[in-house]
Amino acid sequence: MAKSRMALRAEKREEYLEKITNFFKESEDVLRTNSNEISFPIIDEEGNEDFIQIVVKIPTGSRDGLPYDGYAKAEDYALKIKLKEEKAKEAKIAKEKKIARDKKMREEKKRIREEQREKAKA
Repeated sequence: MAKSRMALRAEKREEYLEKITNFFKESEDVLRTNSNEISFPIIDEEGNEDFIQIVVKIPTGSRDGLPYDGYAKAEDYALKIKLKEEKAKEAKIAKEKKIARDKKMREEKKRIREEQREKAKA
């Protein structure tokens, strides 16, 4: 009897969870925390304990019938990162311009004050 699509996905999810668990098992205390996730404790350089959580899922797509497209998601993410970098670059340039403008304005104010002091002395 043929297996349902849901059962086939569950088997693949289990297969990959096992592979990931075996990969980390040698160096980490891997904990199964849900049907599709594992966690393991980590300690940062200051001795604080946290957990890494890895969730394995097989997305099925949207409700309107469009299947999940990992390639399109990867392209969208790459574009998002690129736009974010460009925006940060533009903000940096704008900040540098503002700093230069403010420095010039401060120097001009300082020059005017010095000229006023010189006139007052004379």
